[in-house]
Amino acid sequence: MRKILLAAVFLAGFSFSFSQETKEDDKDLKTWYHKDYLTTKVYGVNTEKAYQFFESKGLKPKSVVVAVVDSGVEVDHPGLVKNMWKNVNEVPNNGKDDDGNGYVDDIYGWSFIGGKNGDVDVDNTEVARVVKEYKPYFEGDNAIKNKENQSKMVAEFEMYLKAKEIFTKKSMEAQQQFQFYTGFQKEIPSVVATLGGKNLTAENLATIKPTTQIEARNLSILGSVAKDPSVQGKTPAEVQTFLEKEIKEALEYFEPQATKQYNLDYDTRSIVGDNYNDINEKFYGNNHYEGPDAKHGTHVAGIIAGLPQNGEPQYGVAYKVAKIMTVRAVPNGDERDKDVANAIKYAVDNGAKVINMSFGKPVSPGKEKVWDAFKYAENKGVVLVHAAGNDNEDLELNDNYPTNFKSQKDTKPFLNNMITVGASTNDSQNLKAGFSNFNSKMVDVFAPGDKIYSTVTDGKYEYLQGTSMASPVVAGAAAVLLAYMPNLTPSQVIESLKNSVNKSSINDFGKYSETGGVIDTYKAAEYAYNHFYKGKSTKPASKSKKMIKKK
Repeated sequence: MRKILLAAVFLAGFSFSFSQETKEDDKDLKTWYHKDYLTTKVYGVNTEKAYQFFESKGLKPKSVVVAVVDSGVEVDHPGLVKNMWKNVNEVPNNGKDDDGNGYVDDIYGWSFIGGKNGDVDVDNTEVARVVKEYKPYFEGDNAIKNKENQSKMVAEFEMYLKAKEIFTKKSMEAQQQFQFYTGFQKEIPSVVATLGGKNLTAENLATIKPTTQIEARNLSILGSVAKDPSVQGKTPAEVQTFLEKEIKEALEYFEPQATKQYNLDYDTRSIVGDNYNDINEKFYGNNHYEGPDAKHGTHVAGIIAGLPQNGEPQYGVAYKVAKIMTVRAVPNGDERDKDVANAIKYAVDNGAKVINMSFGKPVSPGKEKVWDAFKYAENKGVVLVHAAGNDNEDLELNDNYPTNFKSQKDTKPFLNNMITVGASTNDSQNLKAGFSNFNSKMVDVFAPGDKIYSTVTDGKYEYLQGTSMASPVVAGAAAVLLAYMPNLTPSQVIESLKNSVNKSSINDFGKYSETGGVIDTYKAAEYAYNHFYKGKSTKPASKSKKMIKKK
């Protein structure tokens, strides 16, 4: 019981820590990230004006394939099905590799985390995998051998120490959170009973005089819950439903962490059936595009290319021009470098011109292989878009792989085709999302990533938040530029996006990225057209202007 009491204090201190509900009927909020900053003072990305600009110039778009390297995509979602890429050289479900690319029946893409007997759902974190692999070398039973290995394997030992520190902290936090929410779930009836049948209002709470410590705890919790506008005035039954839903989501989040992701003995790789130690192996997986949980990837896909349907106003930034290729490589846990590298090469080889990567992790044992794939994409003229991460950390002090910097000490990236994206909000006075990573060198731009309404599985829609949502906004904008000016190089696309941001210096927002602003698709279109488009062709100018330099 003491743990629950401490948890109640925690909740009260953070003004109720669960996700706040968003009004599902707020059509303006559902599409806020498309707004024009100039006319609304909301830092949207000015989607429609970009299309109007290109149309005014008489340009006709060509479809652009955008690969979503993620958890999977619900390919038959009503808001996505018309904008899914389809491999026309493959005959569906005939069990043959008709196009000879090494992947059988890859109609909408491929999964590198599935096999003949199933699909990976939850996987370890990378720090858990590193600790498990290297602990016998550096902290085994033979102290002398440990010292020898530490001296011979300097880079691996450094990575191991970093992974061990993160693993120790995060695994403990996961256990504590799981235990807390498990205990809190049992206390929900007691919390609701404290209302005494009254609706949840500040006035009603003020009339309740607790006579026990438990009632005082419950009253404190109810006071925190009442700050959420979506629950104010609700009946006890409605409050209980709200709490049960929130706790259920919390347990769904922390239970896999506590029992699997940070469990050194948990291993699902046998499902895939590859030789995991062969990092050069590329022909494995299956064509299960959705997998066990495609919510995240489906949401990302909708932000890029969702189409309005059945009265839903949601649409993606590149809804008029993009086709989504799904490449499944990201489980509930950390993606594996081998899978990421293969996913990028698959996307490039099958025609993707933009690749969205809404994932990240603090250590990367196979980063060289991923960087090889990045260079491959660069040589093939493919734009890479990566989410900055959600730990509210400075990326010059905390790694978030994959990255386009070989070292945090490097002054510039080693690639010219990758852009890293932080998350902004619809509040111009608090523009940086509180969770977003940042850095004036390693984060290029910001884009809307808070309260983003988009497609999710089972044909539904939800609000989600994260740099995972900001990255596809930029991927969609890149696709729009390439659709109307297909000969733009990746560096020109990125320069256009960076040199046309809407800046802000409120609350030091300008210091959080290289450009100090939020992308504007219309202004990026105008910039690209004026700097790289000639006459009535889409031939780029011979030389591009330099990127914005950090002041």
